[in-house]
Amino acid sequence: MRVLLADDHQILRDGIRRGLENAGETVVGEASNGEEAVLLAKEHNPDIVLMDLSMPVMDGVQATQLIRETQPHVRVVVLSMHDDPARTRAALEAGAVGYLSKGTSFADVLDTLRRAFEGEEVLSPHLAASMLAAADQADDSAELLSARQVEILQMIANGLSTKQVARELDITQKTVHNHLNTVYRKLDTQSLTHAVISAVRLGIIQLAPPDPSE
Repeated sequence: MRVLLADDHQILRDGIRRGLENAGETVVGEASNGEEAVLLAKEHNPDIVLMDLSMPVMDGVQATQLIRETQPHVRVVVLSMHDDPARTRAALEAGAVGYLSKGTSFADVLDTLRRAFEGEEVLSPHLAASMLAAADQADDSAELLSARQVEILQMIANGLSTKQVARELDITQKTVHNHLNTVYRKLDTQSLTHAVISAVRLGIIQLAPPDPSE
């Protein structure tokens, strides 16, 4: 996995670089602002960009959008100190496939990057809950999902990856993705996060209450 780090805090970048390299991953470059992140992404063609949102020159949302427009195969995971549903939504709409807070452990950062590299869109139940609280009401005309689609979406809302869902249901990961593609079409979205939020608003699935120990 080839990773580009984009954050204006040198100490944070140094720590993540060391952690990734110790885990056997490759850091292809480091950017201290959004504009530099876009340029380095073009130069090094990483698999993953770990992107801060609040950076000088160009913020992470705009940088994410530009990278995704010019290099749609590059996966962007946001790592930010902000827990603002509006900024979260903007980052996801710009093309980010995951969103982590800077209080997240390195083990969770590494797991999220690896899941994104494998094609996952990494959904945090806490993130979905915060976005849901700020969201508008869904369109009641959305088509209801099949029992299997509801089951899969509920498991993912509970924090499971598609690989874990496939294992639990004794089906292939490709079958899980096929069901999710149908869910996206029925709920008129291309984002796993927004599909979960729409399903919650429609009463199709429920978000588990936050774990008080976290």
